[in-house]
Amino acid sequence: MNKRAFSIFLAGLITVLPITSAYGMSILDSTIHAGAGEIHNSEGTTERATESEDAVALGDGGKTEGGSSGCTIPSVTGTGNDGVINDGVYVDRIDLSGLGENEATTAVNNYISKLGKTELTLNCVSGNKVTVPLSSLGLYWKNTEIINEALGLGQSGNIIKRFKDISDLKRTNKIYNIELGVDTQKIKNIISSECTKYDVGAQDALMKRSNGSFEITPGRDGQSVDVDESVSKIESLLKSGLTGEPVSTDLVIKVVKPKGDTETLSSLTDILGQFTTRYYSSGKDRCTNVANGCRLLNGKLLYPGEQISVSQTISPMTEENGYALAGSYLNGKVVESFGGGICQVSTTLYQAVLRAELQVDERYNHSMVVNYVDHSGDAAIAEGIKDFKFTNNMQTPIYIDGYTTPDKTITFTIYGVETRPSNRTLEFESVDLEEIEPQGANVVADSTLPAGSTRKQSAHIGYRSELYKIVKVDGVETERKRVNSSTYQAVPATLTVGTATDDPNVKAILQAAIATQDMDYCQAVASGQVTAVPAATTEALTAEALAALAQATESPETEQTTVENPPD
Repeated sequence: MNKRAFSIFLAGLITVLPITSAYGMSILDSTIHAGAGEIHNSEGTTERATESEDAVALGDGGKTEGGSSGCTIPSVTGTGNDGVINDGVYVDRIDLSGLGENEATTAVNNYISKLGKTELTLNCVSGNKVTVPLSSLGLYWKNTEIINEALGLGQSGNIIKRFKDISDLKRTNKIYNIELGVDTQKIKNIISSECTKYDVGAQDALMKRSNGSFEITPGRDGQSVDVDESVSKIESLLKSGLTGEPVSTDLVIKVVKPKGDTETLSSLTDILGQFTTRYYSSGKDRCTNVANGCRLLNGKLLYPGEQISVSQTISPMTEENGYALAGSYLNGKVVESFGGGICQVSTTLYQAVLRAELQVDERYNHSMVVNYVDHSGDAAIAEGIKDFKFTNNMQTPIYIDGYTTPDKTITFTIYGVETRPSNRTLEFESVDLEEIEPQGANVVADSTLPAGSTRKQSAHIGYRSELYKIVKVDGVETERKRVNSSTYQAVPATLTVGTATDDPNVKAILQAAIATQDMDYCQAVASGQVTAVPAATTEALTAEALAALAQATESPETEQTTVENPPD
């Protein structure tokens, strides 16, 4: 560039920029001699222009006689607009002209707050809608660095860059786009709590055995919100920009397939395991409980990998759920409770599960032995305490069929697809390792029973036993495996004597008799057939107790009610 061209170029710069040189003086106060490489300031002194890494060399392409460039223009960062954004700079719709950093930041934050009031409508399953403000999604401003970029526009870099930036602003506004962010977890929470409640679950195929054959009802597809995909879609929507007008988006809906189909369920015809127990001596209420528990388990379909909890399936043990009061074990005693006898239901199913060779996850024995299966062959349940759980560990579904008969039997059959060889059979053997005889006898008072009534519980021998599964192939034993080990308490015979009466004399007589711990004598006192106090117990009684018993020999008036109804 010749000197004349440079002078014209420089004049153009000066009309645009109040530029300060690297030496702290205004170029308007300086004269640049391109050929000599000197700067003459307004005070008449001469300074030598030097080069820097950021300098831009201008001239005829050659050096001065001193070896330096014909002219250098230093990089400059300061202008008369220091700290203030130049005219024509916008962030989205916000005019930042003349604003400082804090003012510009505040203006954008206020804009974001207004956008936070924008309503977002989420279109859910079956035309349902959920509308929320964007602020509830944790809306925030991501690219805050654009404020610094806006401040530097036309105010940083060398003269040429600044000249170009400001010239561009005079022709066209510079618009920075806001990048919005949201809290992913907040979006998930809103979708999960507000949108998924409109999901339509799939209806699994149903199977029912009636009159010796199976009836199958086909399943039906469902629809549900895909939470993760919907979150991504909402985030993409926000990146496309907002105007403050309400926005709407369809959530990502996925089809939920039902479990089972007609073809699969039609194949579940093989008997994998079956067992029957009897309860011939049970009273009406216990029979009611056994039948009710069986009804609640009948027809259950378990797909591969699914677990069933017998206790949860047949609970709660209440009258409203079909149960009656009957005898059951509690801490080594027989007590009346709703659902008494229900353990025979779980035990019968346990035996069928063992024969089907399903996976047993949880099983407990009774506190005392029961008489409807061999030792270690039982599965006790107590709501919230003991449970029987098992898992379908097969590749195909299984169907549980249960029923009771008028002659007091209960049977469970597990249907599925048989994959075991036909020449392979199973047997189960109960082995008693130890027999524990009960010691003594107990006589206890019960203030809830009428005075003079008695309830006798026979003694229970204790056992320590094990149950073994024996596998035979063509009749030859090939495997013997221990299934479980169980310990049953030895419980002495117990006589419970009712003491509920308003007559203090009768109560004292009964309490004195109970203190002897002589079962026959206590029964005699309770029945009004008082005999002399056994000599072996007189020394242990207080004078008051002896006096009460002496009075009882004269004319006691007590009512005898003996109840014996231990579980079968």
